[in-house]
Amino acid sequence: MISTAEVVEELVKASPLLEDGLAKGIISYSALARDLRPKIEEKLLKSVGRGAIVMALKRTSSKLKTKQKIIKQVINLNGITARSNLAELTYLNSDTIIEKHKKVFLASENRKDIFCNLSQGVRETMLILGEEILTEMEKIFEDERLVAKIKDLSSITILLTKETVSTSGVYYSILKLLAWNEINIIDVISTYSELTIILSNDDIDKAFSILKNYKNN
Repeated sequence: MISTAEVVEELVKASPLLEDGLAKGIISYSALARDLRPKIEEKLLKSVGRGAIVMALKRTSSKLKTKQKIIKQVINLNGITARSNLAELTYLNSDTIIEKHKKVFLASENRKDIFCNLSQGVRETMLILGEEILTEMEKIFEDERLVAKIKDLSSITILLTKETVSTSGVYYSILKLLAWNEINIIDVISTYSELTIILSNDDIDKAFSILKNYKNN
């Protein structure tokens, strides 16, 4: 049978604002218990004392604080880097597009100074690249069907530790900060130890500052 503590944790996790507020210790347990009490009693089909809810909130808050510390330990924000003057090209997949992939790699393999990322989804192939090679790459894909072209982009790359793959909520914690500050994310690229976020040039300074300050929050 489901317990009061389990219902409280479920309700908190369903609300990012509550989750963040409890993790930071800025929400009144008593006030929140009064607010959540009707929902808890509805789920449990019985009356629940406010004291029991407060105790459950304290336990949930402790768990969230511990989880937040763990997440911050796997994010290496000392290794954050930014790039500007990027562009994004998206093409529909076709029978001939794999040959274009090979040409992209050949054109960029010995040019360590440029940014060029290629990824293929179920329906589309996307390139994120430095604008200095945009014309060259457009030439390679000139007979493919262009879905979208976005210019004036920047990227932020965050180094991650190997523990990231076994720690839930790492990407969410980073992207949440940007979303709450009304920073639009154009795209996200990830590898084993890196997370790269693609943004408008207009948002890069604000986003960089927010992420650099994350560990101190």
